[in-house]
Amino acid sequence: MVNAIGIIPARYASTRLPGKPLVDLGGKSMIQRVVEQARQANLSRVVVATDDARILDHVLGFGGEAVLTSPDHPSGTDRVFDAYQQLGVPVDCIINIQGDEPFIHPTQINALVELFANESRPQLATLVKPVVSAEELHSPHMPKVVLDRQGYALYFSRHPLPYQRQHPPEAWLDHHRYLRHIGLYAYRPDILAEITRLPPSSLELAESLEQLRWLEHGYRILTAETELATLGIDTPEDVERALIQLRIKN
Repeated sequence: MVNAIGIIPARYASTRLPGKPLVDLGGKSMIQRVVEQARQANLSRVVVATDDARILDHVLGFGGEAVLTSPDHPSGTDRVFDAYQQLGVPVDCIINIQGDEPFIHPTQINALVELFANESRPQLATLVKPVVSAEELHSPHMPKVVLDRQGYALYFSRHPLPYQRQHPPEAWLDHHRYLRHIGLYAYRPDILAEITRLPPSSLELAESLEQLRWLEHGYRILTAETELATLGIDTPEDVERALIQLRIKN
């Protein structure tokens, strides 16, 4: 049995949607919906890591667990490590669950937990999903990933990879099975400690993708595949889409 904990980084500040974790989605805050989804997965604990007392109080108010972290962390990964250090519990893996994905499915979390059931536990793990439309394929907001034959990530990019020089872009999906990256991460505790000490890398700065820092420094990222779509909330328009999805679901 894998001893895994879920940590949800949740910042109050957001350029496009201030106070994003507290946004109301059909009578519950976004962060409450994320916590409730995560609690259905095979996790021993689900903890919100936040830089703001308003989010902390709100999570504690609905019966969740939360810790207050430094407001100066440059990334969610750093915030997750801060929270893990405060918890001080031995675990096999730590799952970094995005605080702005209220429809994250427990099976997606479990897919990463299961990768750590083998004695040779991966250093890092993340989710991938088949690309199903040209819009997804060519959107720079949906990073793509190429894998080796063992399912380890070779590279992540906001551009479709591979480039098919023999076919026009509108026909690329007919000739190759593309994968997009889903931003759910799992770490071995010792590896999480190491990667938070790494300086930003040139590939990371070029693509604005933190996981490239880890690859560039020689770490290996194992992937699990999901068929389920996710919906990240970044703008007021995304909130409207989420409310529509909730109405359909109910």
